[in-house]
Amino acid sequence: MNGWPIVGWATLVVGAIVAVILTVVGTDEAGLRMGIRATARTSVVLFALAFAASALRRRWPGPATTWLLRNRRQLGVSFAVSHGIHLVLIVALAGFTWAGFLANTPTITLIFGGTAYVFIALMTLTSFDATAAWLGPRRWKALHTVGAYFVWVIFAQNFFRMAFLSPFYWPYAGVLAGAMVVRWLPASRPVGARLDHGKAA
Repeated sequence: MNGWPIVGWATLVVGAIVAVILTVVGTDEAGLRMGIRATARTSVVLFALAFAASALRRRWPGPATTWLLRNRRQLGVSFAVSHGIHLVLIVALAGFTWAGFLANTPTITLIFGGTAYVFIALMTLTSFDATAAWLGPRRWKALHTVGAYFVWVIFAQNFFRMAFLSPFYWPYAGVLAGAMVVRWLPASRPVGARLDHGKAA
């Protein structure tokens, strides 16, 4: 599967996960909190795939990493959908009221989490050919680079902290850490390349 159908299927999968949770656990606080945790995990996996796609392709070229890079835009939009559902569940937990939302959200979370959502919205809006062309290559790259790193920091702060409290979060913290590490790894040397006086032949 390639292209925009990925977003549709990702939406269906995340929606189905939430529906099952709310059906089995209920739509009260326990069910909503479980749905919030579940969508945080689907979001972090989708985000990490999009975040590391280009670096993975450079470091380990092959069919899987080529697919990731080809569909990076769709994975990013799928992440935005998942995290949008995550936000809806948070608002539902607050009773769909601004007062309830403020009462249940620490100020620092409101500031930094809100900024992350602004970046997510802007990156999603500029993930289409027309809007990307309107923004221009330089501004597009700046927005998506700064936004992606900011979102990574927000995820890392939450998942790394939770990893110290429960081993259940280790895989997700590992995915985040791995995504950052691979972005800073050098690209693999092309097959057949050799060194000659310190330079690639």
